[in-house]
Amino acid sequence: MQWIYLILAISFEIIATTLMKTSNGFSKVLPALGSLIGYGICFTFLSMALKKIDVSVAYAVWSAAGIVIISIIGVVIFKESVSALKIISILLIILGVVGLNLSGVSH
Repeated sequence: MQWIYLILAISFEIIATTLMKTSNGFSKVLPALGSLIGYGICFTFLSMALKKIDVSVAYAVWSAAGIVIISIIGVVIFKESVSALKIISILLIILGVVGLNLSGVSH
């Protein structure tokens, strides 16, 4: 169940971050409010996941998944630039998370 909580935390973090981008610096009320609510829900699920998952693993998975998915959303939806260095850097983040998960941590 703790991994479901972590997936939900990641999902709401992605929603909240995307809404933050569309809020135009919190000048648009609905996206800004949605972002704040999304982060509240995100951190609630993250805290539930941390009851059983090591913080080093949970935070790494949570942040890496957020970085990867938000980067894809940035490129696809918001037409942000993409470079070889950006792609390599994201792949290194993923490699780091895989390394943490393979480091003998029990699930």
